[in-house]
Amino acid sequence: MPAALGDTAGMNKPLSRAEVAPELTWNLDDLFASPDAWSAELAQIEEALATVTIHQGRLGEGAGRLLACLDARDSLMGRLQKAYIFAGLRNAEDGGDAARQAELAFAASVAARVEAAMKFVDSEILALPDGTVQRFLAEEPALAVHRTDLDDLANLKPHMLAAETERVLASLGEVLDAPYMIYQRSKAGDMQFEPFTAGGPEQPNSFNLYESTYEGAPNAQVRRAAWDSFCKGLQPYQNTFAATFATEVTKNIVLAKARGYRSAEHFLLHQHKVPFELYTNILDTIQAELAPHMQRYARLRQRVLGLDRLLYCDVKAPLDPDYAPDITFEAAGELILQAVSPMGPEYVELVRTAFQRRWIDRVSNSGKSSGAFCASPYGAHPFILMTWTDSMRDAFILAHELGHAGHFLTAQRHQRYVNTRPAMPFVEAPSIMNEVLLARKILQGEADARMRRWVLMQVLGTYHHNFVTHLLEAELQRQVYRLAEAGQAVTAALLNERKAAILKAFWGDTVCIDEGAAMTWMRQPHYYLGLYPYTYSVGLVAATALAEKARTEGDGVFAGWLDVLRAGGTLEPLQLMQQVGIDCPPRPQSGMRSATSGG
Repeated sequence: MPAALGDTAGMNKPLSRAEVAPELTWNLDDLFASPDAWSAELAQIEEALATVTIHQGRLGEGAGRLLACLDARDSLMGRLQKAYIFAGLRNAEDGGDAARQAELAFAASVAARVEAAMKFVDSEILALPDGTVQRFLAEEPALAVHRTDLDDLANLKPHMLAAETERVLASLGEVLDAPYMIYQRSKAGDMQFEPFTAGGPEQPNSFNLYESTYEGAPNAQVRRAAWDSFCKGLQPYQNTFAATFATEVTKNIVLAKARGYRSAEHFLLHQHKVPFELYTNILDTIQAELAPHMQRYARLRQRVLGLDRLLYCDVKAPLDPDYAPDITFEAAGELILQAVSPMGPEYVELVRTAFQRRWIDRVSNSGKSSGAFCASPYGAHPFILMTWTDSMRDAFILAHELGHAGHFLTAQRHQRYVNTRPAMPFVEAPSIMNEVLLARKILQGEADARMRRWVLMQVLGTYHHNFVTHLLEAELQRQVYRLAEAGQAVTAALLNERKAAILKAFWGDTVCIDEGAAMTWMRQPHYYLGLYPYTYSVGLVAATALAEKARTEGDGVFAGWLDVLRAGGTLEPLQLMQQVGIDCPPRPQSGMRSATSGG
């Protein structure tokens, strides 16, 4: 059994980033050879602004002028994304390092200046006479690559402010993004967790250690002692994090009112390109219909684990404490390659390259960002961050992040920057699809009943994570925004009270919702990324539906799935799903799509 899953006695103080072996990290040289090269690129990006601003005041001259401007903006935004992500990845390596903090702040300031200077493009297009954009599209076939962007802009027309106001708002990008930055910086650089003992030597604790190791520890004594240490570490930051959360909420409420949306939720959902009713139905239906089954599951879990009561820190404990399948990073790579083979040779080679060319940062060090993510800068390969502990659970996390990598790199190979990313509700579908494929691969070749049971529990954990953990985050968002719009102050007391009430309503009396459970709103950055949390359930529904189609119709369905990945952001989320036969309600016509023809 790997130490990370229970026998934690051998753990030492986390390494500093400088002490980490390079082969265990991602290779950021693939983006920029050095911070100096990165800094020079940012300076050149600002100089290259002239390639866009030269068209200011002239977009109505003709289709060729509009095309030249949009192409120049597309090219510059791709370069800016690459430079910004480089700074973000360095900061994710060690968020407590002052130099890396300064680099990220500098990148944010450049991005704000560039985006403000280019804001005239949207304002001028919307000011063109009715029918102009449609005429330009007919006259210049090369403009077709920008059609989706132009359609999206037309849909925003009723919510756009005066040109100078839009420019000022764009220039305040650093300020508007400050809540997320403050949250991340405090989490990575300030929070300290006391070591704990659990019938053995003293053990260190941190955000990464708790989430990657102790939360799933089979030993209840270790798990609960780590939870106590973790919650005590969160407690002193409640008021600061609540003020940060409140600032994010207030920002979105003010912007929603200024732009004429019915509510902050409507404002944040606009870019998701799905009906508002889909969002509310997901939250209402899953909570109401899944809760009874999860309560039965909780009672089963308590009985199997032999616990006098089920604490919130026990809901993810392994049901077979003496069985924790381990796997090396290299073996996991081979297993994942076999699992995704139905996706075809090009996709398999993409995944193989991720292991061969150091796309993955997998070692723990002080200041490293917790959790896992995949960043996909346009014009470069993706970069994956996680903490590898030699557990089979890590293989599923890695498969998930490789799903993001495969999605966005496939889209990049077939789309320009402007069309690479689909709207948020589809983003988690390709990543969860890879988890499903990995589970299927293991079960197909596994005769050992214990291993099969473990895999099924892992799949159940995926459903738990996306249909429960993230969905209840979304419910907290919904309640907080509506309370704030009604004049309620967003404080730590309110957030703790609402989170505890949501958990109690869902779990009933089957799980003890303690003070630490009430503080779990402090653990996730999703609250600073719009209405992101509910989209995990959309992705899980899509992946499950496609997996069922593959079971009944054969793996030929994945050819259509690859076409969907290649489409990037050229189709709306429900259209992407419908393209592979996933039954979704049609998107109602908002009346805005026709605005494209009016410029």
